[in-house]
Amino acid sequence: MDKKSLIGLGLIAAILGVWLFMSGPSKEQIARKKFVTDSIQTAVNKMIAEEAKKINEKVVSTGSTTDASTGSATAGVVVVGVDSTKTAIINDSTRNALAVDAYKDFTISSKGPEEIVTMENDVMKAYISTKGAQVIKVELKKFNRPDKKEALILFDKDSTSFSLKLDAYERSRILSTDSFYFKPNEKSVSISGATNKSITFKLETSKPGSYIEYVYSLKGDDYLMGCDIRFVGMQNIISSNVDQMTINWRMQMPSQEKYIIKEKEAATAYFKFTIDDFDYINPRKDDEKSLNEAPIKWISFKQQFFNTSLIAETEFLKDGSFIKTSSRPNSKTIVKVLSADLGIPFNHGPNEKFGMKFYFGPTHYNTLKKYDYELEKLIPMGWSIFSYINRGMVIPLFHWLEGMNAGIILLILTLIVKIVLLPIAYKTYMSGARMRVLKPETEAINAKFASNPDPMKKQQETMALYKKAGVNPLSGCLPLLLQFPILIALFNFVPAAIELRQKGFLWAEDLSTYDSIWTFGEVPIINSIYGDHISLFAMLMFVSTIIYTWMNSAMLSPQQGTQMPGMKFMMYFMPVIFLAVMNSYASGLSWYYFLANMFTFLQMWVMKKIIADSKIRAAIEANMKKPVKVSNFQKRLADMTKQRQQSLNQGKKK
Repeated sequence: MDKKSLIGLGLIAAILGVWLFMSGPSKEQIARKKFVTDSIQTAVNKMIAEEAKKINEKVVSTGSTTDASTGSATAGVVVVGVDSTKTAIINDSTRNALAVDAYKDFTISSKGPEEIVTMENDVMKAYISTKGAQVIKVELKKFNRPDKKEALILFDKDSTSFSLKLDAYERSRILSTDSFYFKPNEKSVSISGATNKSITFKLETSKPGSYIEYVYSLKGDDYLMGCDIRFVGMQNIISSNVDQMTINWRMQMPSQEKYIIKEKEAATAYFKFTIDDFDYINPRKDDEKSLNEAPIKWISFKQQFFNTSLIAETEFLKDGSFIKTSSRPNSKTIVKVLSADLGIPFNHGPNEKFGMKFYFGPTHYNTLKKYDYELEKLIPMGWSIFSYINRGMVIPLFHWLEGMNAGIILLILTLIVKIVLLPIAYKTYMSGARMRVLKPETEAINAKFASNPDPMKKQQETMALYKKAGVNPLSGCLPLLLQFPILIALFNFVPAAIELRQKGFLWAEDLSTYDSIWTFGEVPIINSIYGDHISLFAMLMFVSTIIYTWMNSAMLSPQQGTQMPGMKFMMYFMPVIFLAVMNSYASGLSWYYFLANMFTFLQMWVMKKIIADSKIRAAIEANMKKPVKVSNFQKRLADMTKQRQQSLNQGKKK
């Protein structure tokens, strides 16, 4: 072949290559084709055929449907929309074949009408869907939302999901029970008193003797619902190298209170390991926490006054278990979103059961305590001594006086505390009165050292005077120190106490949250510090605290005022800070603080009327005539002062 022929063949090949390139599909067409193929497979495998089912029902009623790409009618097919230009058409036989391949033995349970089964007792009503056999709604009969009469909805279908993930067929399928339809043995049950009833939901397979059962049980006047999961003949379906399954639980917490911002500050997830104490995620943060430290006994989705908890009869496995919280700061209906994965064991036996219990109810101390799962730790009691005060005094008092107005119970609590501390209050008053009648002597000491200041010598003489007169200048702090643990204990407990929820008193509609006599709206800076309203109980607490502070500052000796010049400022500044906090806090707590101040004023007034200053002066003069015992500390202090004075004198001689 000559040179010209080779050139000609080369040109022909080049022209042919260019023509093939230009006439081939574009990148967009290739991508569209791949997208169509992938969409079909995903739609089938994940049973997005829910949409296809709707179209099929339309086909049955009309006998045909329209192909969007051609406009022609096609009978007996399912149309799965892919994009605006392409439509994938899958006929019934193809769809059924692919569904069988996707679900295998569970195909017979992949279709069916969704029915709602109810279980009701004296305190709640639970709605269970046959799709997934999951509790989709719970009503608490003894509670209601603010300004509504119907039963409080703990959660509903749009806010929760609960499913079991099945690793099946040698890890070729991950199936979820919420994709399948269970068959219940009853449509509804109603329980009262000590009666206990159950409903069984059965997930059938095409293999004889192979199925999964959820058995829900409930008894009257109880917030616990049993939930047993049974695996019968599943050892040949679940993958042989899998020793556990995963429960996936998710909930969007709906708002249940008047002020959702207070709910968001309290809502979070709690959990307890089988060998350790409980723990929780900080409610003010979004977080995800692995629970792989130890097996888990229970996990709780807690709101301000209610909780939904899942408790294992034995334990949830630690491997792969976690919890996650996610805020919805701009939502006015959703408090927070919580989710959890919990492992349960599977030993490939012919008949296995995993037992659990749900708690759907109030976060009420005595109610939770009786179940002996330590769920009462969901209630913030404070640490150490503060928790003992709440458990040993405050909660028993509310239980004992149950049915009485909550504001009156807080008044009685204040009265009890004041009576218990009355002996100390008496000693405190007497110490202050002695300091008051000793004013001439203290002024004489001040005058003595005015021209020749010697702070240590002056302090020594002043303390010697107090010692001789039987005065303890620090005794005024003692009642406050003894009341402080009670105040802190109530600071933790009152905002979370369901005993105060929706309990009105005077002008306050709900003592568990703040009372507002005027909401002035959005004001920059002020809103972030003080809030958008005025709480009258908080304001009363503030005014009474200022008066109490003024009375205490009037009792300060001149020496205390000279030695601590910033003390008076802090005494008046702290009530201002406290007002900013209490303005948006539970009004029941402000009511208690206000009462504590008023009882203090009453005590001081009565003591002043009964105990005359002349009698106190006479007692002091009698004490001053007695020989004073010098303690070792005072002796050491005197020796130090003497040595210091000698060194000063020697320095002057030099």
